[in-house]
Amino acid sequence: MEYRLTDFLPTTKKELELRGWDELDVILFSGDAYVDHPSFGAAVIGRTLEAAGYRVAIVPQPDWHGDFRDFKKLGKPRLFFGISPGCMDSMVNKYTAARRLRSEDAYSPDGRHDMRPEYPTIVYTKILKQLYPDTPVVLGGIEASLRRLTHYDYWQDCLRRSVLCDSGADVISYGMGEKTILEIARLLAEGNSIKDITYLPQIAYLANKPQMDASINGNDIVLHSHEECLHNKKAQAENFRHIEEQSNMIHAQRLLQQVDNRYVVVNPPYPPMTTKELDASFDLPYTRLPHPKYKGKRIPAYDMIKHSVNIHRGCFGGCAFCTISAHQGKFIACRSKESIIKEVKQVIQMPDFKGYLSDLGGPSANMYGMHGRNLNACEKCKRPSCIHPQICPNLNTSHDALLDIYHAVDAIPGIKKSFIGSGVRYDLLLYRSKDEAANQSAREYTRELICRHVSGRLKVAPEHTSDRVLMLMRKPSFRQFGEFKRLFDRINRDEGLRQQIIPYFISSHPGCHEEDMAELAVLTKNMDFQLEQVQDFTPTPMTIATETWYTGYDPYTLEPVFSAKTPKEKQAQRQYFFWYKPEERRGIEQSLRRIGRQDLIPRLFPTTPSAKEYDNHRAKYRPERPEEKKRGRNRRHS
Repeated sequence: MEYRLTDFLPTTKKELELRGWDELDVILFSGDAYVDHPSFGAAVIGRTLEAAGYRVAIVPQPDWHGDFRDFKKLGKPRLFFGISPGCMDSMVNKYTAARRLRSEDAYSPDGRHDMRPEYPTIVYTKILKQLYPDTPVVLGGIEASLRRLTHYDYWQDCLRRSVLCDSGADVISYGMGEKTILEIARLLAEGNSIKDITYLPQIAYLANKPQMDASINGNDIVLHSHEECLHNKKAQAENFRHIEEQSNMIHAQRLLQQVDNRYVVVNPPYPPMTTKELDASFDLPYTRLPHPKYKGKRIPAYDMIKHSVNIHRGCFGGCAFCTISAHQGKFIACRSKESIIKEVKQVIQMPDFKGYLSDLGGPSANMYGMHGRNLNACEKCKRPSCIHPQICPNLNTSHDALLDIYHAVDAIPGIKKSFIGSGVRYDLLLYRSKDEAANQSAREYTRELICRHVSGRLKVAPEHTSDRVLMLMRKPSFRQFGEFKRLFDRINRDEGLRQQIIPYFISSHPGCHEEDMAELAVLTKNMDFQLEQVQDFTPTPMTIATETWYTGYDPYTLEPVFSAKTPKEKQAQRQYFFWYKPEERRGIEQSLRRIGRQDLIPRLFPTTPSAKEYDNHRAKYRPERPEEKKRGRNRRHS
């Protein structure tokens, strides 16, 4: 299908003229390239406002240097400016766990890494407030959502205030923002001031202390102040327990935190979206393409998802290092089968589609249709996870609804195969409840997944092998991974398949010691894995793992927790992932001797070469550079 320029939301003055518009209601500034697709937040918010009758434009990746012409080119909107810094936190997007600049920005044309500033939420807002001081600025997206209260910033290694304080914006629309943004637009269009809509659900705003002191009631949770958290890490840990619990409750309480003689106020979120509401968002007239201005340029993130379909929102896994539930909540909101099929048929019409859906999934592949049997119990629940430390007996773990989706999609003419690229929760597949029908559906799903929906490699995320570390991660015991691998291998043998499991692992997570990583290396070696999908833990705002890493305390028990923090400590853990690389062998052996685990050396390396043999081996595979030779000699002689 051929699309015209006017089929996209306008991005320039010329595109406004093509529509005959001389004024805009809302102008959105995005840190990402403009891809008109339901996986890109700015497009979702823009299309949502457009469907309600508002005139909306997007300015993607504005130049924040010089004369700010990108911020001026569309003028001043009638209602407000919206800022969506991007689908990822800008600092996660820009830097590795070692704080090195990434070589590619997946959300920029041709992967350019200079198209967005650090903290675009702050940079864009300050520019707009300088140019248009009287026009409201509404923040949205991951970066603002997860920085709405005092948070630890790994890249500056400090505790930062709410992004409202540092940016000067008027309001944060946190979480998935369709409902909130429509209400903000409606109220402002009716003549209300941005300062008078502070009763809206799912927003955060700043209020004067005397004004708030008079309105605080017994239903509010008053957190430790920002200033107290600066001097008392335990206070920050205590705060986070409240923040996480209220982010995952159906009937949450209002949160207040004092900062600079003001309060940051976080109103409770809206209830989870209904199927009808979610369908309405996904059924908007997206072109599913990058804007024509990027013709001939590759946008890596778009390439990954263009032939995929998202079938639900939310995740009840509650993994300690993950921000999904903090942003989307733990309750699953599902699209209807009709809406999913409609989108699949749109994908089929794409000229480069060859019959293979790259993913038919969601935040977790196999949570579609799952919810509590007794919803009254769910309304009172504070647990951040429905499946940790044990699967909740109230959770309906039936995979029938998901199997129905798979069967319906695979029956559509033009679909050769639908792959599941999202991560699979194998603990849900192995769980045996009192409901035998649900157990049978899990068995059927497991076999169908392995036989029909794996593209040769199935991604799963055991994350670690130590049950103590896994408990802090809120992940199931490694024994369950072993059980699932045996099941996977057996089904492959039965069906004559030659597929692989690709496990994901994390080093330097809070609670993880060097010895835990050594044992991880031995256990995964015994399972014939040479690990590929691995990462060093990166503290990101608003996760319990980050708060534990920074404060040194478990926010729920306030017990001390060790974390590897220095580059030396982190590298000592990471090296164990790569025991099979000859150049890592000497370092690993030295580390094992240092921590008193010489017993693991023969289990990793059945034959141990002499230092001279090792140096010869190393020189063969990686000759030393001239500047390294002197350092190397000094190291060997020391």
